Amino acid sequence: MNALELESVTVSRGAGPVISDVSLRVEPGRITALVGPNGAGKTSLLESVSGIVDASGGRIVVDGEPIGKLSRVQRARRGIVHIEQGRAIFPSLTVQENIRLTAGTQRGVEEALAQFPELEKRRGSASGLLSGGEQQMVVLARAFASKPRYLLIDEMSLGLAPVVFMRLLPMIKQFSESGVGVLLVEQFTHLALGVATDALVVAGGRVTYQGSAADLQASPEVLHHAYLGG
Repeated sequence: MNALELESVTVSRGAGPVISDVSLRVEPGRITALVGPNGAGKTSLLESVSGIVDASGGRIVVDGEPIGKLSRVQRARRGIVHIEQGRAIFPSLTVQENIRLTAGTQRGVEEALAQFPELEKRRGSASGLLSGGEQQMVVLARAFASKPRYLLIDEMSLGLAPVVFMRLLPMIKQFSESGVGVLLVEQFTHLALGVATDALVVAGGRVTYQGSAADLQASPEVLHHAYLGG
């Protein structure tokens, strides 16, 4: 079965590991929320999947193929798209010019804008003039235009109010509904669990909970213990 799989992955930075022996599985059409306290190693884990950093142990497998020796570009060509922290846009370029960078063709731009109608009316505006929420919509539209198979999203809510981030959640869900596997790292835990099908809590560099997102959301005491590494 097709899936993005991490098998006992360890990621080290500086003196020692920031992630130790983490295993997870992201299937097409499902959203896995990766949550945990600050400094738990969530960003490092995503970076090991997309190739920004090398895993120091374990295996990363995409649809049955180990990708640990592939470059970041090669992983992207296999459908791994990583939305990093911050607003990865070119502020001086218009909305449609930003999307064209990954779409390649005007047809691809139009297909992306059809999925993000709020951007249609701003297509000719410089992206740097958009609100924070609109800029993140541009980031999502660019990701859509690149036709991902697995989408890694790292703290899209950074710098946004929860009510603004809530506008992005249905757009993130669109990816899973179209068959994309999504691995979502998010500081607003309750919002991430609300949109996710599966959940993974990482604390102290290790997995402290793995299972249903709905079950975790319904059990505050389990989430509390998971965050404390219990």
